[in-house]
Amino acid sequence: MEIFAWIITVVLMLVGLAGVIIPLLPGNALILFAAILHKLLLPTTLSWGAVAWIAAFCFVAIAADFGGTILGARLFGGGKWGMAGAGTGAFIGMFFSLPALLLGTIFGAMAAEKFIAKKSGRTSLRAGAGAATGFLLSLVVRLACALAMIAIFVVAVWPAAPVANAPL
Repeated sequence: MEIFAWIITVVLMLVGLAGVIIPLLPGNALILFAAILHKLLLPTTLSWGAVAWIAAFCFVAIAADFGGTILGARLFGGGKWGMAGAGTGAFIGMFFSLPALLLGTIFGAMAAEKFIAKKSGRTSLRAGAGAATGFLLSLVVRLACALAMIAIFVVAVWPAAPVANAPL
């Protein structure tokens, strides 16, 4: 049972790490779920304090995910329609691929600014560039949070890990 719990934890964390980059996989949430599941299956190997730190980084990643694209469009001159278009484009693009997610973000912001807000092509292009910049920055933050979450887990469980207790 113990080895099974370790295997499930490692697999979920690796899928979560991939999910930070691959659309449709809730990356950081999977890593948090893996830590909680590990705590429930093997309660003595991980403290609730470590789980709380992992959860804190997960919430930072979620905030970066939501805020990055929208704030990026806004900071580059996009209005409320550019922010809404960037979010809508990202949502549609995530069902296809990472490039479609990025392109959906850019074109969503541009189309909303151009056709709904009736702004110039230059302003629309700046909103799209801002949305893309915000998306890429949020990707970097989410990846950093995922790596921090896994590092916290590894440091917290290392003394109890089967590898640490294996005879040489």
